[in-house]
Amino acid sequence: MNRLSGVGELPSTCDLAIVGAGPAGLAAAAAAAERGLEVLLLDENPAPGGQIYRGLENSPAPRRELLGKDYQRGDALLSAVQASRISWLPGASVWLASSDLEIGVSKDAVSHIFSARHILLATGALERPFPIPGWTLPGVMTVGAVQGLLKSSGLVPEGRFVLAGTGPLLWLLAYQLITAKAPPLAILDTTLPAMRADVMAALPSFLGSPYLLKGLRLMRKVRSKVRVIGGVSELRAIGEDRLRSVAYRTRSSQAETIDVDGLFLHQGVTPNINMANAAGCDMRWDEVQLCWKPVTDDWGRSSVPGISIAGDGAGISGAEAAACLGRLCGLDAAARLGRITETEREKLATPTRSLLSHYVRGRRFLDLMFQPPATFRRADADTVVCRCEEVTGGQIAQTVADLGAIGPNQLKSYLRCGMGPCQGRLCGLTVTEMIAAARGVSPTEVGHYRLRFPIKPVTLAEIASLPHDEGDVRAVVRE
Repeated sequence: MNRLSGVGELPSTCDLAIVGAGPAGLAAAAAAAERGLEVLLLDENPAPGGQIYRGLENSPAPRRELLGKDYQRGDALLSAVQASRISWLPGASVWLASSDLEIGVSKDAVSHIFSARHILLATGALERPFPIPGWTLPGVMTVGAVQGLLKSSGLVPEGRFVLAGTGPLLWLLAYQLITAKAPPLAILDTTLPAMRADVMAALPSFLGSPYLLKGLRLMRKVRSKVRVIGGVSELRAIGEDRLRSVAYRTRSSQAETIDVDGLFLHQGVTPNINMANAAGCDMRWDEVQLCWKPVTDDWGRSSVPGISIAGDGAGISGAEAAACLGRLCGLDAAARLGRITETEREKLATPTRSLLSHYVRGRRFLDLMFQPPATFRRADADTVVCRCEEVTGGQIAQTVADLGAIGPNQLKSYLRCGMGPCQGRLCGLTVTEMIAAARGVSPTEVGHYRLRFPIKPVTLAEIASLPHDEGDVRAVVRE
């Protein structure tokens, strides 16, 4: 693997540009490079691995043991990439991936634009917004952020803290913190009752899942060490200058309060679609995962010719499945660019598809079982929804009712909601669902933010410094 130090070392063109060095991006890079493609891997982090395998490359043995065998599975992916002839630019902020197959990337306040014959977006997942009262207070973080610190630096939270929400990652972090001798005071579990018709209908397929016994054992260990308060239906972070306490109510009890220094929230993850959205890829609303997904085929091809999407950025399926999907995209890119035949592609993909089927078995059960309650997916009147522009749930509801905003893009023009640096990553789903609920229609009818490049903050000085010629200059003439 050839590590690049800056954008000045980037080529003017390459066969395959991959955005994201998580499981999907790493697997795709290795598969494509093995078939002779010139591969360029771009990632914001200083080391490959993405969120799942963050810090793995230089993780000391004690931390590896603490994080478990699933974390260590990333070693095989890292080794394959390190042994290949790919170019990798760490610390790279990709702000353009256009339908013309151009890539815009910045590092150290310098930007560069180059072209690729094929682009793979392996942008991974984001934690779902959890807009409860007080979620913007210092001391309130996401479970993913806490785990990221644990993986990259071995840091564990100090003082009194609780975990709240639903989903496998919540239980995994609790177990890891117990192992690190820093157990939470309690878990405030917002999971809906399991005995629901749709959940029970999906259960038989999950009985053959590789995650079944592993998950049951993990949850049993956590319950033996930590107080788990189930059926939480209301949740509020309390404080002025910082978090002081957490108030909660269950479906069968009165309101209670716990004095805490930290509250770590989680209610699942959703695809990071911003790059694909801005590139013009078609999206669809998933009624089970309750999120927008790019429309892709069995090889990860999007609706935009030359752009593929792999891993959790195309739909949540887990790290092992993401690696399989990335490998399929890498093989398909090799076939599309003439390095292997379609017959060879199909043959090489057969074992990967078999492994993929193994890892996605019963996925519907997990999605339904840990589906976050509607009350925690929408904000009340005084709660901030768009953190960048400080837009509240009440402002959104009033704008829909009084001004007739029919979707996120109309709302954006009224309230600047979604126009901040995060480009709607922290509020997009909440806004869509709140408008849909207010109008009494489906999220599909409401739609999503329409994004444009640059997708990440980039200075005018960087853009102005890009190489250009006379043909790039356009004049506006008023007749």
